[in-house]
Amino acid sequence: MRLLVLGGTEFVGRAVVEAALGRGWEVTVLHRGRHPAPPGARPLRGDRTGPDGLAALADGGGWDAVVDTWAGAPRAVRDAARLLRGRAGRYVYVSSRSVYAWAPPAGHTEDAPLVEGASADAERLDYARDKRGGELAAVDAFGADRSVLVRAGLILGPYENVGRLPWWLGRMARGGPVLAPGPRDLPLQYVDVRDLADWVLGAVTRGLSGPYTLVSPRGHATTGTLLDACARVTGGAAELRWTAPEVITGAGIEPWTGLPVWVPPGGEMHDALHGADVSRALAAGLVCRPVADTVADTWDWLLSLDGVTPLRPDRPAVGLDPETEARVLGIAGAPEV
Repeated sequence: MRLLVLGGTEFVGRAVVEAALGRGWEVTVLHRGRHPAPPGARPLRGDRTGPDGLAALADGGGWDAVVDTWAGAPRAVRDAARLLRGRAGRYVYVSSRSVYAWAPPAGHTEDAPLVEGASADAERLDYARDKRGGELAAVDAFGADRSVLVRAGLILGPYENVGRLPWWLGRMARGGPVLAPGPRDLPLQYVDVRDLADWVLGAVTRGLSGPYTLVSPRGHATTGTLLDACARVTGGAAELRWTAPEVITGAGIEPWTGLPVWVPPGGEMHDALHGADVSRALAAGLVCRPVADTVADTWDWLLSLDGVTPLRPDRPAVGLDPETEARVLGIAGAPEV
């Protein structure tokens, strides 16, 4: 198989490239040169945001599929998809669950209402409408039968450049009492980036099309299994102090960002972020590895970086400062769960 990856040097794109190379595919990567392309891929240089940013593709031949992870102005997806529609068999756009109108209820499927106001021709608007605009651009150029819309949720694993799982691992490595947001049996939904990559390549070989919500089944992991794995793999020096959700939110700690991944149970935010019906993706071949493997492999990757964790500059910082954590842990009578 011949694969073109637009990007391909960081997180999701890199995982797709490495998975394809592992299958013996011929992989071309168009990137800006900020990071080296994975060994074995054919590198092409180009900045999609600048004039003639796709010029390197002019003589690039043809491909069985294109994988695009773009998260900026939809016009970049539009331009690439239009250029490639006669030279590639399928266009896989890695989108986001953010394209569902807020807040999708627990059990929502790919048929849930979508955000309004998106356009394939738009300049940058906001994350949700940018991703939906990218979807529209892919479908407009390749048609519904040759485009795959991968509506990924929370993505974890090696190469993560948002900082969620790396923050938890770094915090556990420091040891001592750790503010652990309860309840520990709260179900989570996420996808290991390598499982996402494997599914994408399977979608190409099987000729799939249409939208797929891509996260693990509800309850594949819980807050407890995730944080226990983090504590264990970093050496066991951390002492998890399970604390009731109302204590955490009452202290002004923001769910999802202050304590990454976690949102309190029983509300629309948890239903939206950790309550999707993923039966369509499972039927189409999604296989999710154990959370312990995701955590251990991410920790091994972090150890290889000599303390310098790559973070995207266009994403907000995540994690809790030590002073706030100590203050909440010191609240007299804080109930444990």
